[in-house]
Amino acid sequence: MITKELVSPRSIAVIGASDDIHKPGGAVLKNLISGKFKGKLMAVNPKSETVQGIKCFKTVEELPQTELAILAIPAKFCPDAVETLCSKKRCKALIILSAGFHEDGPEGTLYEQKIVEIMNKAGASLIGPNCIGVATPNYGGIFTQPVPKLTEKGIDIISGSGATIVFIIEAASQLGLPISSVFSVGNSAQIGIEEVLCHLDQNYKHGKSAPVIMLYIESITKPDLLLKHSRSLIEKGARIVAIKSGVSEAGSRAASSHTGAMASPDKAVDALFSKAGIIRCRCRTELVTVAAVLMHPLPKGKKMAIVTHAGGPAVMLTDTLSTNGISIPKIEGKKAEVLLSKLYPGSSVNNPIDFLATGSADQLNEILDSCNKDFDVDSISVIFGNPGLNTVYDVYDKLLEKVKTSPKPIYSVLPSIVNARDETEKFRQMGGISFPDEVLMGEAIAKVINSELSLKEDSQPPVDTKIIRGVIESAVNGYLSPEQVQTLLDGAGINRAKEIVASTPDDLRIGAIEIGFPLVMKVVGPVHKSDVSGVVLNITDEETMLLEFNRMMRIPKATAILIQPMLSGEQLFIGAKREENFGHLIMCGLGGIYVEVLKDTSVALSPVSKAEADKMIKRLKGYSIIEGIRGSTGVNEILFNETIRRVSALCKAAPEIFEMDINPLLGNAKSITAVDARIRIEK
Repeated sequence: MITKELVSPRSIAVIGASDDIHKPGGAVLKNLISGKFKGKLMAVNPKSETVQGIKCFKTVEELPQTELAILAIPAKFCPDAVETLCSKKRCKALIILSAGFHEDGPEGTLYEQKIVEIMNKAGASLIGPNCIGVATPNYGGIFTQPVPKLTEKGIDIISGSGATIVFIIEAASQLGLPISSVFSVGNSAQIGIEEVLCHLDQNYKHGKSAPVIMLYIESITKPDLLLKHSRSLIEKGARIVAIKSGVSEAGSRAASSHTGAMASPDKAVDALFSKAGIIRCRCRTELVTVAAVLMHPLPKGKKMAIVTHAGGPAVMLTDTLSTNGISIPKIEGKKAEVLLSKLYPGSSVNNPIDFLATGSADQLNEILDSCNKDFDVDSISVIFGNPGLNTVYDVYDKLLEKVKTSPKPIYSVLPSIVNARDETEKFRQMGGISFPDEVLMGEAIAKVINSELSLKEDSQPPVDTKIIRGVIESAVNGYLSPEQVQTLLDGAGINRAKEIVASTPDDLRIGAIEIGFPLVMKVVGPVHKSDVSGVVLNITDEETMLLEFNRMMRIPKATAILIQPMLSGEQLFIGAKREENFGHLIMCGLGGIYVEVLKDTSVALSPVSKAEADKMIKRLKGYSIIEGIRGSTGVNEILFNETIRRVSALCKAAPEIFEMDINPLLGNAKSITAVDARIRIEK
């Protein structure tokens, strides 16, 4: 829980304050003073009477009561200071800047645990340790530079890395992004990114709270909270953009199924963010660029007008947008001719609208008015630099005026970081957001426009929990037998091919009579049947069947032979993998050997809704095969969607499922049938 004393304290004490502004205790005090904190400001330093003009107390014991304390003292002294502050000074919020805690070894871990115990007992909020601090519109409690000018309608930044938050603030300032609050959670001993999101969620007021939240995450320890509060914030009108670092294939556990081999912690993060509505970025530049795009109104469609006085950047932006599904529609007709008549000879209004290097502020005004009133576009990008012949204050002033009043979002690309440095700085100081690079901006716009929010939840398909739990509770860890797998699929309502397991030639003959020719034979025992020639298709007679039986039973680890009717259809795949902390990842794709060869799969986090399953299917590169090509009827997408959700429901009923493959599923216009399945459980 974040207390009001952490967000808007009436009194702050800096423990370890210093006149040396190159030390954290000196720098944070300087920032508090420079930020004109309106409450009571106190300092603790045993060697001084005053620090930076602020009255200084020798010890924490001598302090008056304080609502917030910021500690910049060695880790070993922190527990006693925290005890005194919470028990005697009624302190309800602490920020510990100091390092030397759990990141430093067992002794530091004990210090951290002791502090958390004290804070929890006192009902107080702890940020850190090992952080740069907190800054809100009420105070600038960070020890780093720059300290942004904070406004309630800026962007909230939450980070698990102190240095990274500094770099993000610097990058944001270069675009003119306003900042609302900064939370550097450090070790997250008590309060982490999830708890700060909870606070923002509980206090969010659309139109008054920060419209965009930027996250830098190194570890997700409470994905359920991240999911809950992100979805809630987005439903209320906020947008969230995030970097999740420290995830790589090297961190994945070895797995024996197709799903296990392809599912990774990084895919789990992608699935979580997708479900939460968080836009994921890979670097700081992309993070602040996407956040800057989100500070503009969302376009109503995917048609953009590009206004420029430089051809090259317009071409590069056109290429970027077109590649990502944003159209640059041709502008023509009488209204286009009227606009062209108001521009210098040599200009073009076809889109991109090029009004030349000599284009004026009045001409830009005419162009933007036409884009808003006369032309069928949903958004406008303006690229305007300066070749160094004169100043462009008038153009940038007019552009900012239009940005603030336009019914359609206008994105400003101001690329002249040297020739128009002063004009650009004025543009940002007056509240404008600008982009230095048209390609990075175009990629960010496409990412925002193409991000689909699937916030609607719906119920899972019904499954027979009693049957499912009966199998799971009687089974041992490892891969289930074919009979157990069949029962689980039946319990989940997943249509499957009829199967008979035979361990003798006589059993095989009886099974073949029941199933009928043609049939399929599969070895039971080896995990990857195809790798050991353990699958034979289209068996049409008893003699061939018996010959293959004798051959396959000699395969190492073979215990029996499974026979099925020979079915037809497109080969599909559905799998599940339990990922630590996240729950089950559900995957789908084209089946058979193409699962590993093409690796064309989609992933979602269970439980999977109808809308999510639909997105999974349509995201596949091989979706055209599912739709039907070259005269084929394709696959019944409604049944494929339902089967994906039934696998999700099975995993909910049996969380012990560690890995699961249904490969292949055979799909046609009328049915989806599971032909082969493996399920591994870990209780």
